[in-house]
Amino acid sequence: MDQTRASAASSGSTKNEHSFRAWLTVLGAFSTFFCSVGFINAFGVFQEYYRAHQLSDSSDFDISWIGSFETFALFSGAPLTGLLVDRVGPTMLLIAGSLAMLMAIFMTSLCSQYYQFFLAQAVLLGSSMSLLFCPAIATVSRYFHKNVGLAMGVTVGGSSAGGVIWPIVLNELLNKHGVSFGWTIRIIGFIMLPLLVLAVLTVIPPPKTNHLEEVVPGEGTQQTHEKDIQKKDIISLLKNTTFLLLCAGLAISYLGMFSPFFYATSYAESLGHSKSFAFYLVSIINAASLFGRVLPGVLADHYGHFNLCGLAAMLSGIIALCWTSATSIAGLVIWALSYGLSSGVRITSYPNIEFC
Repeated sequence: MDQTRASAASSGSTKNEHSFRAWLTVLGAFSTFFCSVGFINAFGVFQEYYRAHQLSDSSDFDISWIGSFETFALFSGAPLTGLLVDRVGPTMLLIAGSLAMLMAIFMTSLCSQYYQFFLAQAVLLGSSMSLLFCPAIATVSRYFHKNVGLAMGVTVGGSSAGGVIWPIVLNELLNKHGVSFGWTIRIIGFIMLPLLVLAVLTVIPPPKTNHLEEVVPGEGTQQTHEKDIQKKDIISLLKNTTFLLLCAGLAISYLGMFSPFFYATSYAESLGHSKSFAFYLVSIINAASLFGRVLPGVLADHYGHFNLCGLAAMLSGIIALCWTSATSIAGLVIWALSYGLSSGVRITSYPNIEFC
């Protein structure tokens, strides 16, 4: 009887410890998204500021290439980063990505010409972000079997929180307090530093169970056996037409999703609205996106991630087509809230779509 009680107590303690570690990992993953994708979501502020100051001789199209390539580098590095997570673990990637990201931030603070901004902010910063958000998603997914949508929603919600906070920080420092561009970017780097340290310390994969260390007769260790299975799975996936079509569809859906995040500020100023309101429009979009990324995660667990993703993609596309119809302050705010909410649902649903 005593042994049974001790065993039950031990089991309960193990579950509580696992739950604590799981949500601590979510907190660290939230920080990685806050610093990476969240910072990209604030590029609309850079788009307008560069056009008026450092890159005034460049067109809006040329300046947008910085943010576009930054986003491309972030997502195009995902396949390679995903393979590295399985080989070297998330901690090494997070350390490398954090160091590279801080270097890119501080190098951006020294830039004055277009090619310098492109190399520092587009190439180096975008590539370093890929080393942050991929390990975060992979590690969080290993902890949760139930409520995975909620966990992923909170994790990805870090990008929306960053998209709310970073434009406000930039606006306060650059426009209201007259801090130079260089020191504004350095301050951002110093804000990111403790958050990235938190991510490195908390985004740790769950411990392996005992059965993973058992030897399989005639096959070597279980780890070797699992690697063989992974290789076969990868090859079979690359030959599966349905899987390739799904990936292509999700990629196409991502193509124009960030355009409103980049041009919302410029569009508002082109209509004659104040610079302060235009800067905060990016924060409004991301604030709505935060709710769109966290709350639907619960619904997706019940109604299906793919179903919710498809509905949100169609809805956000319709809202995007209504963009130019919003000209007043009230209209722009309503449009920003609507687009932020629908696009947030899309981003939360993508990582959780199950493929069989």
